Amino acid sequence: MTARACQPAAWSYWVVLPACILLWAVIAATLQTPLLPSPGEVIVALRSEATNGQLWFHLAATLARVTVAFVLAMAIGTAIGLAMGRSTRTNALFDPLLVVLLNLPALVTIILMYVWFGLVEVAAVLAVVVNKVPNVAVTVREGARSLDPKLESMATVYRFTRWQRFREVWLPQLFPYLMAATRGGLALIWKIVLVVELLGRSSGVGFKLHLAFQVFDVATILAYSLAFIAIVQLIELALLQPLERRATRWRQPETAHA
Repeated sequence: MTARACQPAAWSYWVVLPACILLWAVIAATLQTPLLPSPGEVIVALRSEATNGQLWFHLAATLARVTVAFVLAMAIGTAIGLAMGRSTRTNALFDPLLVVLLNLPALVTIILMYVWFGLVEVAAVLAVVVNKVPNVAVTVREGARSLDPKLESMATVYRFTRWQRFREVWLPQLFPYLMAATRGGLALIWKIVLVVELLGRSSGVGFKLHLAFQVFDVATILAYSLAFIAIVQLIELALLQPLERRATRWRQPETAHA
């Protein structure tokens, strides 16, 4: 049986989510409370925020912070993970620090960055990076440890340069680990960014959630949450999944023998 035959039908992906929305609508209609607005009320709030421009302004601010923090965390974490995975001594030296950072609460890091550097953009981004780098490093370290020594020997025999070794030998083997770090990174970073914005920024989705919370405006809270979730999901569908399919299509039997 081929991999394509094992895949579920396309309609199966659109069962649970609509069911949850329907259940939400039924509960909201039953309770009739402002603490649980209906999907229609959330859409009205979303349209209002989009019309007055607030939605786009704050989404852009959050996305900018997410992008900068994500790029820095992936670059630094990948470098650290490769170094620790390829060198036993480096791993022994830095593993205790990595464990400490992994167990350091994100809230503590955010507060410390703001206390040390002030309520500035650099502190906000740095707090996110410090929280994410250990996760990336651990994931990439495991990938670096699993590199095939036979391929390493081949690269040595053919006198690959360091760049050729990274591109032709390491990167294809590390790709699943990098994708795992990427997906986990996006999910974690945007959540931390919202906390960063809530505590010390005057723009972004987290800032708007804080304002809405102060007046118990649940419709606006859900509107901004759903808007950002939609953007993250769009990134997953339009960028990450096509990239993963393209990079791994050589593993598909029907492609390999075409």
